[in-house]
Amino acid sequence: MNEIFEPFLLNSTPTSQLELTISCRNLINTDLLSKSDPFCIVSIKESWQDQYYEIARTEMIRDSLHPQWVKKAIVNYSFEAIQRIRFEIRDEDVTVSDFLGEYETTLSDLVSYSGRQYIRKLHGVEENGKESARPTGYGQIVIVTEELSSCKQIAEIQFRATDLPKQLPLLRNDPFLVISRSNNEDGSYSVVAKTDPVRSTQNPLFKPISIRIQTLCNSDYERDIRIECYDYRSNGSHVLIGACYTSLRSLNTPNEPPMTLLNEQKLKVQATKCTVGELSVVKCHIDEEITFLDYIRNGTQLHFAVAIDFTGSNGVHIDPNSLHYLCDERLNSYEIAISAVGEIILHYDKSKKLLAYGFGAKTPPKFRQVSHLFPLNGNPSDPYCSGVDEILTHYRNQLNTVQPSGPTYFAPVIKNLISIAKDSQDGRHYYVLLIITDGLIADIQRTKIAVVKASVLPISIIIVGVGNADFKQMHKLDSDHVRLSVSGRKAERDIVQFVPLHKYLSKNGSEQQVKSKSHLANEVLCEIPEQLTSFMKSRGFKPQMRTMQNTPSSSLAVTPTPI
Repeated sequence: MNEIFEPFLLNSTPTSQLELTISCRNLINTDLLSKSDPFCIVSIKESWQDQYYEIARTEMIRDSLHPQWVKKAIVNYSFEAIQRIRFEIRDEDVTVSDFLGEYETTLSDLVSYSGRQYIRKLHGVEENGKESARPTGYGQIVIVTEELSSCKQIAEIQFRATDLPKQLPLLRNDPFLVISRSNNEDGSYSVVAKTDPVRSTQNPLFKPISIRIQTLCNSDYERDIRIECYDYRSNGSHVLIGACYTSLRSLNTPNEPPMTLLNEQKLKVQATKCTVGELSVVKCHIDEEITFLDYIRNGTQLHFAVAIDFTGSNGVHIDPNSLHYLCDERLNSYEIAISAVGEIILHYDKSKKLLAYGFGAKTPPKFRQVSHLFPLNGNPSDPYCSGVDEILTHYRNQLNTVQPSGPTYFAPVIKNLISIAKDSQDGRHYYVLLIITDGLIADIQRTKIAVVKASVLPISIIIVGVGNADFKQMHKLDSDHVRLSVSGRKAERDIVQFVPLHKYLSKNGSEQQVKSKSHLANEVLCEIPEQLTSFMKSRGFKPQMRTMQNTPSSSLAVTPTPI
């Protein structure tokens, strides 16, 4: 196997890969004027680990005590291992997320369960870790486990509905579709996709949806698919207009007649007047899904840049309490981050040379002006380092040379990479910026603007937080749930991943070390494949074999401008 893919692999080959579909019933309500806005965090712990690690997070559903999440959790299952898994339900609020309940079990319990829907009670947990009781309970969690097929096909489907009856006398409908797949044996269905509401119409044309065939029907073209049409309500109490049943085979058959939407409640008591409109397929196109590996194996080059925080908030390197403290006996927090993360990302950069910068310090010879971007090796015309050891050498030299200062600005670092990437928008290059910092950003508004601008370019940003500072600002930039926006402009895509280093550190006496480089690698790089492919697909770039000339290192570097 090519060495550049090794960091994505676990220590042992999993028996299979599982897809978990999650929903809940009768959740507690923590909001005063509306219902909870729940999401689920899925974490796993191997037998040799002492704490859980997050592996998936669903989308947030507004105003619902009975959420059915579309986003699945994909888990590597190993038959020979005891893998504990935890599902934590939280209510998304503006500043914090309230705890709604949790459930813990093992993957082997989920896999060996004879039914399709694994239904269990959620539990409460107090701050001291003990289980808390609640007279009315915390509701239930429903988990459907299915082994994934290896199918790489993806379907793009567009629907149109006609003659939908009004659900309110004076207002037109705001219809949307919910698509679910059959769980076969027990007659239940799991939600796999939803459309956005189409406002004020009885004849909606829904936006096309793109969905993996393995998600839609696990590659079984005859599997039952249920399509429900709802009238949207802002309080979450959406009104079911009607439903119909089909299969991917039927959806993909040209000139199929429209499907009849039926009011199933009326159908139970009378055989007539149950038709509530028709649903037809405008288009259905099935193609092979293009993956991250397709791009990498067919010539797309990854380029990495590293930016290290030298601001005064870290402390000076001669202070034992400083994050930059230098001594022969142990590595400091920045050295740990550079070593652990640098060794990971170096596998993916074919040139084995990394752009390396510092920021937030006064530099020689005059030490008058704070530099928010300076080459780590002191060479503005060629700011590259060959490997992690060279980065560490220049990092230590700079600590003995520059004067820590401030404030902490991220925008100049991001703008520098923007100036490089804007000239490489041909699908052949993708840039990843790694920022190592103690977490105190002084230019958060300008940083948001820079991130939004970078989101339209072939750029991803990884922020590794060192120390135990308040990293709330970092989580705002890492917009997993709500797309980052500033001054009315939204980011085209989520390009920021924040990783707190302390989550992966343990102490061996007085010395800190990384507990698991494989899990650190997973979290540092887990969003890069989707971010790269989403950019390439949005620009119509397809992987194709081509002879790629090596780009001279100097042509990728931009001389920093003093700020």
